[in-house]
Parts: sequence; C-alpha cells; structure tokens
Amino acid sequence: MAFYHPILFRLDAERAHTLTIAALGAWGKAGAPLAPSVPRLATTVAGIAFPNPVGLAAGVDKDGRAIDGFFRLGFGSVEIGTLTPVPQPGNPKPRIFRLPEDRAIINRLGFNNGGLDAALDRVESGAGGEGVLGINVGANKDAADRTADYVHGVTRAARHANYVTINISSPNTPGLRDLQHGAALRDLLAACTAAKGDTPIFLKVAPDLDPADIDDIARAALDNRIDALIVNNTTISRPGLRSANAKETGGLSGAPLVPLARQRLSDFRKATGAAIPLISVGGVDSGAEAYARLRAGASLVQLYTALVYEGPGLPARILRELDALLTRDGFATVADAVGVDAR
Repeated sequence: MAFYHPILFRLDAERAHTLTIAALGAWGKAGAPLAPSVPRLATTVAGIAFPNPVGLAAGVDKDGRAIDGFFRLGFGSVEIGTLTPVPQPGNPKPRIFRLPEDRAIINRLGFNNGGLDAALDRVESGAGGEGVLGINVGANKDAADRTADYVHGVTRAARHANYVTINISSPNTPGLRDLQHGAALRDLLAACTAAKGDTPIFLKVAPDLDPADIDDIARAALDNRIDALIVNNTTISRPGLRSANAKETGGLSGAPLVPLARQRLSDFRKATGAAIPLISVGGVDSGAEAYARLRAGASLVQLYTALVYEGPGLPARILRELDALLTRDGFATVADAVGVDAR
C-alpha cells in the first residue's frame, strides 16, 4: 500500500506499505475522523451492527497496528490478519508488485505476520473501539495439523473480535486451497464452528473455482451454519494485464478482478439461495461499484488495492457516493438495496 504516490511510489512496495501502516497507527490515536456517521448507511449483518457497509479487507493491517487509523478513514469494519498461531516471516522478498497500468497488485506474501498472540495483545490494549473488528486466521505453513491451527485461531480470536474469518483461500501457502474441497472443508468448518462460541464466523473463499466447487462450498457453509461468506480472495488468473510485473507469481488484486468478483458474487448468491450474507471483495474502488455489488446481493463490501491508487480519502468518498445513490433510488437503508437486481 502507498497513500502518497509521489514519495511512496518511489519506494519498494512493501517498504511503502510498512511506512503507511506506521503513519496510520500514529494518526489513529489523535486524528479527526474523515467521514461523518450516516444513519442510512448503517446495517446489521450476521447479528452485528455495522456503521456502514464498507470494510477494510484482510491483508492490509496484518498485525493490527493501525486499526483505529483505518476506522478514522471511514471504514465501518476493519479485518486484521491473516494471523497464524506462530509468527512466520512469509515468502522471500520481493513479494509485492505494483501494476500501475492495470491499477492492480500481485502479492506472494505467504501469511507473513507476528503471530496471533502479539496482535491480540494490541487489540486488547484498546484498539478497535470505533467500528466492527474482524480477525482473519490461518494456518502456519509448516503446521502438522492445519485444522488444529484454525481451531486455535478461532478459539483465541473469538474473545476479541466481532467476527472471525477462516482464510483457506490464499494462493501463497502451498496446499492451503485444498481445504476448500470435500471432506477436508466439512471437517474444518465443523471443528471451527464448535470452537467459536457466540462469535460469528465467516469463511473467505477463492475466486478460482469451478461450478462444482462453488456448490460444494455453499452446501458446506449452510450445513455448518457459517455466518457469512467473503467472496473472494486474490486470483491466480491473469486477465489481460499490461503492466511490466504482470508475469510475477502470486495473487492478483485490484481493478482486473471486477468481472470475476461480480460473477462469483452472483454464483454464490445462487448457490446459497441468498441464505447466507455475502461480502464482496475485488476491485471495489468507488461508490458506484460498491452500490452495484450491494444491488447484486452483497450485504457488505471490502477493499484493499484501491487504497493504493486512490489514497486515504477513498473510504469517505465511497460513503458519500453510496449515500447519494441510495437517496437517488429511494432506498431508506443499505439493507433495502441488497439483492434488488438478483431477485
């Protein structure tokens, strides 16, 4: 991430990201909120009251160092992580690549994080009081029992979060996406839902799925009473990219994902029969795009890559635009608009 293009875009992408998180962490302790509260934008999803439907996706603030800063930008929810039981360095650098001509990013970070306990200590110290806090958990790369890692993560994080997300969809941990299929998925979800207590649990899925996979995931989520699906993570596909870094390996995020993200939202809406709230991720960069996702069936949206190219004012701008669009079309609340184009 890099909010101030002329300076930070001259730096290595990961170095720029680290500096941005540090700056937001400091600003969050005293900075004035950039977006006012708008009652029309408040919504309840999975029994959780969200101030607005625009959330920060996991992967931005992995270790929970700038939670309050992101809330002050206007996000209604902030999802930290992915966090693993044991700290791990992730994949070798360089591992984040900007694709400016495509308004995209490729990353192959590999769940780099300082560990679950350290992040939860930060949360417990008082961060995250201005909105909904999600904690995204994963398994260590060398885990002997990945399900046990997820159960540990859910058990620990559920005490501190408004919701916990099970991330089995990163393309950067070998074999992780295998947990999206068949008995492995069902066993994982059953174990995690048993460990969550009263805290809602969300499942984050990949966009690179065939119809049978989508149906299987939808059925497993319904059977195990998953509270919401986050659709979706980064993609390993490379749809018509122009930038010099287009051939780098890893997960692609940003504007090129829009068609795929819209399609997967529609697919999961149909596969679940609209029985599970959906959170749409991938290429959301404006109020118009957020509104389109809501009308297509998303209860919430999340973003990440657009911040790199649009800057810190983006969440507040999306909220203003979204409010205007709801007013234009006569919707009293966000919830009234959800799924109107999919019914």
